[in-house]
Amino acid sequence: MSSSVLFARGVIARLAIWPALRIAIAQAWGGPSSIAKSNWLASTLVDAFEQEDPVPDVAYVELMLLQIMEDEFDAVLEDGSAEEVARDVVQLWDEAAVGRTVMVLAFEEQAEKVKGKQVQAEEGAADDSDREDDDDDEGENGEDDAPTLLDVQQRPRKEVLEVDQDGFTIVKGHGQSHR
Repeated sequence: MSSSVLFARGVIARLAIWPALRIAIAQAWGGPSSIAKSNWLASTLVDAFEQEDPVPDVAYVELMLLQIMEDEFDAVLEDGSAEEVARDVVQLWDEAAVGRTVMVLAFEEQAEKVKGKQVQAEEGAADDSDREDDDDDEGENGEDDAPTLLDVQQRPRKEVLEVDQDGFTIVKGHGQSHR
């Protein structure tokens, strides 16, 4: 297998497990062509490594990811995940160049596990399009609150509400009898 094919497989798998991109696709932040934009992002990354001289470094790839997420998905990412993905992509390039498949296979396995599962963002999500450009939303130590991503399947299940015959929701106390 050529190193280009191995690298492309790794990039596709790595992007498939990137929570920010998964949310952007699931929520159609890129419009009806969100999936196509994700595929285009993967091919753009692969092309950059195959055509640029010198090959892109982590900072270049991170900037590319942030720019594409903002331009194509209207998502301004401040969670540091783009840098993590960039580091992995640069390492994938190095690994694929010498024919190592361990990293690619690991990402493909992870991608298979998350396929079909939904990822959900909590408050302060990666989509900052509805956020105003003021400093009032900074965290306690002066930093913006980064998005927290949860795997929907790992969240605790909510109790099923009980409704009485008149249509009122029955509120239950915790461990005490309320009669």
